[in-house]
Amino acid sequence: MATQYVTPDLRRWIGEQLKAGVGSAELVQSMIGAGWQQKVALQAVAQAKLDGWFKKDEAALASVGVPDASIADGRTWVQAHDRQVPVLMAMEHPRVIVFGNVLDPEECQAIIDAAQPRMARSETVAEASEGSEVNAARTSRGMFFERGEVEVVARLERRIAALVNWPVENGEGLQVLNYQPGAEYQPHYDYFDTKHASTAAILKRGGQRVGTFLVYLNTPTRGGATTFPDVKLAVKPVQGQGVFFSYDKPDPSTLSLHGGAPVLEGEKWVCTKWLRQGRFA
Repeated sequence: MATQYVTPDLRRWIGEQLKAGVGSAELVQSMIGAGWQQKVALQAVAQAKLDGWFKKDEAALASVGVPDASIADGRTWVQAHDRQVPVLMAMEHPRVIVFGNVLDPEECQAIIDAAQPRMARSETVAEASEGSEVNAARTSRGMFFERGEVEVVARLERRIAALVNWPVENGEGLQVLNYQPGAEYQPHYDYFDTKHASTAAILKRGGQRVGTFLVYLNTPTRGGATTFPDVKLAVKPVQGQGVFFSYDKPDPSTLSLHGGAPVLEGEKWVCTKWLRQGRFA
């Protein structure tokens, strides 16, 4: 692959776009669409921000290109399509929000019932080739729904979109996971590692992941917390509650390292919605 250089004119254009309020993620995607390598595009936009073209602050959060809930005014609940959802906890960095009553028990069971016939050993993105592969760090079973495949899933997708101000079409299909006693998912990042061979093809289907929304479908007897090791945070899995976290770039500085602690007693059912920069197709 030929080496690409960022010219002064390109740096000037990036700076002008940032000053005009164009989000970093949108700029990177625009450059990739114009033929720039992803690594070069990410570095060029990051350097422009360091050079002082763009100062990120609270009011500019939406322009960075990540989903987020409208709770800056201190409100304790968010209107989520067809219901009010309470905000139980919010952290700024990493951006983590815990919501209550995202699903009621009947909806949780309906998702489990629809998923059970299609459950299989969970996989992760392959590192050395395209596709996915079984990984010893992930010992759950899972399946994917197509977006809006069943009514209860479509309802949850609309609620998530309203909660974090992100279009339904920018979400991947809902994944359902089951963890038996001893099963876990060791700490990892949800964004796609640019060094992996499969990443280039994945990014063509909506760009990078910029947010994750988990909803617990049951309450295990013991264990199974969602952990954030960088900030020593552990969110207990409680049926119907949701955990949202975002990451504005594919980098450890987002502090979005997280994992699923081992289930110690009982079992754990959880569903995951990954949010992309653009329309996922």
